[in-house]
Amino acid sequence: MSVLIIVFLTAVVALFSGVFEQGKFARYIGILGLIIALYVSFMPECAFFEKYRHMYDYTANTALFTKISIVTTLLLFFLGGFAFSNHRSHQSELYALMLFALCGGIILFGYQNLVTLFLGVEILSIPLYVMAGANKTDLRSNEASIKYFLMGAFATGFLLFGIAFIYGSVGSFDLYKIQDFGVSNPKDTMFILGVLLILCALAFKVALAPFHMWSPDVYYGAPSLITAFMASVVKISGFFALFRLMTIGFGGVTEEWINVFGVLLIITLLLANVMGLAQTNAKRMLAYSSVSHAGYIGLVFFGMTSLSTYNLAFYLFAYALSTVGVFMCLIYVEKLKRETSFGAFKGLAKTEPLLATVAAISMLSMAGVPLTAGFMGKFALFSQAMNSKHGVFLVLVAVLGSAVSIAYYLRLIISMFFFKESTFKSSEKVTVTYNIVGVFVIASVVVLGVFPDLFAKLFGL
Repeated sequence: MSVLIIVFLTAVVALFSGVFEQGKFARYIGILGLIIALYVSFMPECAFFEKYRHMYDYTANTALFTKISIVTTLLLFFLGGFAFSNHRSHQSELYALMLFALCGGIILFGYQNLVTLFLGVEILSIPLYVMAGANKTDLRSNEASIKYFLMGAFATGFLLFGIAFIYGSVGSFDLYKIQDFGVSNPKDTMFILGVLLILCALAFKVALAPFHMWSPDVYYGAPSLITAFMASVVKISGFFALFRLMTIGFGGVTEEWINVFGVLLIITLLLANVMGLAQTNAKRMLAYSSVSHAGYIGLVFFGMTSLSTYNLAFYLFAYALSTVGVFMCLIYVEKLKRETSFGAFKGLAKTEPLLATVAAISMLSMAGVPLTAGFMGKFALFSQAMNSKHGVFLVLVAVLGSAVSIAYYLRLIISMFFFKESTFKSSEKVTVTYNIVGVFVIASVVVLGVFPDLFAKLFGL
């Protein structure tokens, strides 16, 4: 909880920096606070918080996912100076809201109780509804905000209804007591109904089809840095919350929900990749790409072993790095061209070779091309899923989805690299910060693809 408190206090200080017309300092305050929080996350939990363990337990897994989300948020904060230069009047609010959303994510990494789960989901979601509509003069941004809010409220209703059913059956919100009840009463109708309702609500949060309908419009309308935050940090938080709930709380009734989950994955993998092919806009294509990755990550529930949590963490970190890499490029192009169609990227490699290379390597990692972190992540999850009852069929669908995804990633790579004439002016150079983050992303994606064991050393495992 010490990490959570540091991030929360950083958010409050960043918010109030705007009172003194010093919104530009909010980013530096956020970066400093996140570095301190990252340092503290490597230390054992403070003994003072032992009494809260029945609500929030800072385990080794909680620490691992907290570190991953803090590193990803830190990279996005480094990109913020250029990305938010249009938002000078309310920069402090945007940085503070990102940190408040991160607080919700950190709660989701260690919750022991369905009440804490609900609080985490809401603290994560509410700042996102506001941030999605940050471009007040852009109708698409307004639409993204209202659509996300309405659909989010609908999903929250499912979550609360499910929690009510679980509490009505078990008489407790505690995950381990829920697990014991599931083991002894695997056919309790009210309990199973509660499990399925909560599964639907969390499937909405991680954008599994057919609960993904909000995702393309919200990702497209929201400011690009916020979209990157949603596609990385929010995805990490949502998936670990789902993983923790399904493996601990509902681990006793796996047989009752695993087939439903498998059907959701098949729909997600087929629909998202086919829809990704049909897109003419890079940002919408990346939205469908994000939905398809929810399908690949979902394979972690099949053929589970003692390494499943580690495989999930590795994949999510590889995916988050790739997301940052692609969105760096998208933010730059959108800023100069005021649009994100594939045509807007034509000839980018001529004027900004590093930026185009970061985006290309990141997309190849997303597609699962060998020698990238994304390939190692997919390989681990696919290998694990092969050992389950219906795993072979699911992996075949996932491999087919990956093959289709290469086609829409290549369209963007071709736009950047294979046009002789550049439509970008050489005077409009990216900042030094962007180049540093770009080199870091390339190095991380390639090194983790070649030496995946470094991941465990980096995060103190």
